[in-house]
Amino acid sequence: MTYTTKVKEEIVKNELNEAEKICELSGFLRFSANIKNGISITLENGSVTRRIYSHFKEIFNIKPKIIIRNQKRFRIKQIYILEIKEKVDYILQFLNIMENNKKILPEDYFYSTREEKIAYLEGVFLATGTINDPASSGYHLEIVTDLNREAIFITKLFKSLDINAKHLKRNSKYMVYIKNAEVISDIIKMFKATNSYFYFEDIRIYRDHKNMVNRLNNCELANQEKTITNGLKQIEEIKYLKDNDLYSLLEDSTKIVLDYREKYPEVSLKELADIISLETDYQIGKSGVNHHFIKIRNLIKKHQEKNTNK
Repeated sequence: MTYTTKVKEEIVKNELNEAEKICELSGFLRFSANIKNGISITLENGSVTRRIYSHFKEIFNIKPKIIIRNQKRFRIKQIYILEIKEKVDYILQFLNIMENNKKILPEDYFYSTREEKIAYLEGVFLATGTINDPASSGYHLEIVTDLNREAIFITKLFKSLDINAKHLKRNSKYMVYIKNAEVISDIIKMFKATNSYFYFEDIRIYRDHKNMVNRLNNCELANQEKTITNGLKQIEEIKYLKDNDLYSLLEDSTKIVLDYREKYPEVSLKELADIISLETDYQIGKSGVNHHFIKIRNLIKKHQEKNTNK
């Protein structure tokens, strides 16, 4: 069972009032029904099929015809087809899907509450929505439609619920999508798919923690590489001083720092300062150690400039 199927299995267990059922059925039919000589809906999920069948029965007192077929593509699975031949025009107009044989979009009055907007989006998601399993891939929720104006409509409906979604054209269809993990988690919670929500959050927290640890490790590794590079450069500077008879010109405190750098070429300035303070009578901090190396760099620079001008 895919993660999307698990989410849908939980959604169809939610209790709805009559207005919310109407909104959910409207959203579902708009994005899944084939409206030619009646209403025909093809589904792969038995639980969703029972939900939609129940809505038709309770709202319109109609029992859709159910056709069950076995599809043998890669593996055998059942396909459910719901067919409605009666009250078709009335149903489509009542649900704000078609009027005078033209497809329309619901007006704002169709939703009087936040819950009804959510119910409509639940219907849309049951019809054509998918969510990637967070454990196997990146975070991604999408809803696919044939019409650009419907994609724009769903994007605006999400926005009215303070959810930022984007839409784009993909091949011959249009896709409404969300890639933000926190927003997707909020939508699953909004759909009251509790178990799926906790699963998603567990994976998200684990991945965020893992990414944070990786970033810290990378940062620590970068700092270590920088420390080693600086240490080797300072060893080269000390060698230059000795090779050019400049070492004797240094103060005793500077010589102490340079001697300890030669002993400990791999440690940071802070660690070097701590070692010197612990093993000698010379108490010094990180900035003091750095000051000594600035002094010898200036000495080396002057010596090089002097030799260049000769």
